[in-house]
Amino acid sequence: MFGVEKILHESTPFDTSTVISITVFISLICLCIIIGHLLEENRWANESITSLLLGVASGGVVLLIRKGQNSRILVFNEELFFIYLLPPIIFNAGFQVKKKQFFKNFSTILSFGVVGTLISFCLVSVGVQFLLKKIGLTQLSVNDYLALGAILSATDSVCTLQVLNQDDTPLLYSVVFGEGVVNDATSIVLFNAVQSLDLSNLSAMTALALLGTFLYLFITSTLLGVLVGLLSAFIIKKLYLSRHSTDREIALMMLMAYLSYMIAELMDLSGILTVFFCGVVMSHYTWHNVSESSRITSKHAFATMSFISETFIFLYVGMDTLDIDKWKESNASVGTYLAVSSAMLSLILIGRAAFVFPLANILNYTKKNSDKKINFSTQFIIWWAGLMRGAVTVALSYNAFSGSVEVSNERSLMISCTLIVVLFSTLLFGTVTKPLIRAILGAPRHAVSYASDIPSLEYLDIPFLESQENQDNPENQETNLNGDEEPRQRRGGFSLIMKYPTGAVHHIWRKFDNKFMRPVFGGRGFVTYEPASPTGAADISHEQ
Repeated sequence: MFGVEKILHESTPFDTSTVISITVFISLICLCIIIGHLLEENRWANESITSLLLGVASGGVVLLIRKGQNSRILVFNEELFFIYLLPPIIFNAGFQVKKKQFFKNFSTILSFGVVGTLISFCLVSVGVQFLLKKIGLTQLSVNDYLALGAILSATDSVCTLQVLNQDDTPLLYSVVFGEGVVNDATSIVLFNAVQSLDLSNLSAMTALALLGTFLYLFITSTLLGVLVGLLSAFIIKKLYLSRHSTDREIALMMLMAYLSYMIAELMDLSGILTVFFCGVVMSHYTWHNVSESSRITSKHAFATMSFISETFIFLYVGMDTLDIDKWKESNASVGTYLAVSSAMLSLILIGRAAFVFPLANILNYTKKNSDKKINFSTQFIIWWAGLMRGAVTVALSYNAFSGSVEVSNERSLMISCTLIVVLFSTLLFGTVTKPLIRAILGAPRHAVSYASDIPSLEYLDIPFLESQENQDNPENQETNLNGDEEPRQRRGGFSLIMKYPTGAVHHIWRKFDNKFMRPVFGGRGFVTYEPASPTGAADISHEQ
C-alpha cells in the first residue's frame, strides 16, 4: 500500500512544496470568505483587513512549525502580481464603475492622479534622502531615493474598493478610486523612469523628456484600451455569438480584456490604464451586445475573479510580513525599524496633504456652482482614504531592492520597512475610514444630480450632431405671441459651454454617441431584437 503511494508520489509531475503552498492559500481564501461574510455588517472590518490579519496569523503559525527558520511558503514574484493578479482587479473596477460620476469628476481625478502624484513624488524623494541620512543610512544611491519616492506615492486602489461605496459616497468613490488607478499608473511610469535615469547627464531637458514620456504613455495606453474595447463590441455585435453559445461571448470578453493588458505591457505602456479603460468601454458597448444570460454571468464572473485576486494579494502581503530571512538580512535594531518606518509614514502623510488641499481649493476656485465644490470635510476624507499603501507598493519595493546583484543590509531594510508601512496604513486607515466618513459626512445620500441634466443644455445646438428627424420634428417648434410657429431660438453655444463645461461636454458626447458610436458598436437601445438575443434592456445603474 505504502509502496504504491511512494511510486505515485515519485511519478507525479508536481512539486510537493508547490502543492502544499497552493492548498494552504486556497484554504485561507475560503476562510477569508467565511469570516468576511460573518463581518459583513461590521463597520470597522472589511475583506482586505481580514485577509491581511489572517495572513499575518498564518505566517506566525508557519514560523512556529518551522521553528523560526522561515515563514514563506510562496516566494514573492512581481510577475505573478502584475501579470495574473492585478489585471482582473483593475478591469473589474473599470467594468463596474459608474461612468457618469467618474467622467463628471475626470478633471479632479487627473489633477490628483497626475499632478498630485508628481508633487508627492518630489516631496517624498527629497524627504527620504534627508531623513534617512540623518538616521545613519549611507549605502543608498540617489536612484534609490527617487525609487522610494515613486514607491511611497503609490496609493492602494484595491483597498479603496472595499472601504468606500460608490452608492453611498459616489463623489468620494469616483475621486479616490479614480485617482488611485491613475496614481498607480503614474507611480509605475515614474518608477521605471528613475530606475533607468542617468543622473550624470541630468538637465532640464531630462525633466521635459520625462514629462513627455509620461504624457505619451498615458494617452497611448488609454487609446489602446478604448480600441480593444470597441473591437470586442464590434465583433460580438456582428457575429452574434450567443446564437450558438453564450460561453463564446464571455470567453471573448475575458480574453480580449486580458489581451489589451498584455499588448500594453508588450509595448512598454501602462497596462493598468489600458485594461481599466477597456473595462469602461466594454461595459458601455460590449456588455449590451451579449445575451441576457451572458450579461448576468459575465458581471458576476468578473467580480468573482477580482475578489479572489484581492484576497490572495492581502493574504500574501500579511504572510510575507513575517519573513524571518528579510529581517535577518537587514540586521537592524528595533529603533532603526521604528525610525525608518515612522519617517516613511510621516512623508506619506505630508506628501499627500501637500497636493490634496491646495489642488482641491484651486479646482473649487474654477467652479462657479457651490454645490460642485469640494468642501473641507470631503477634502479631509479624500486625504485620509488615499493614505493606504498596498500590493503595488510591495511589488515595486521588491523590484527596486531585491533584484540587484548586491543586496545590502540597507536595501533589505527598505523592503522590511515598506511592509511595515503597508501593514500599518492598511490596518489603521482602512479600519477607521468607514466610521470616519459616517462621523464627518453623516448618513449617505443616494440622490445625485448631474450637470448634464441641466434643462438649458437641451438648447445647445451642434449642427453635425443634430439628425434630420430632430430638425423636422414639430416639437422643435415653439409658438410666438401671435400663435404662429417659428423655429426654437437656441442660446449661444459658447456661453452654455463656458457656463456648464462638464455638462456641455457630456451633452455633446451623448449626442455623438447616439448618432455615430452606438449604431456601429451597439449598446443599450441599439441592439436588434432576435429570439434569445439581447433585448436592449439593461441595468441602468450599470450605465450610471
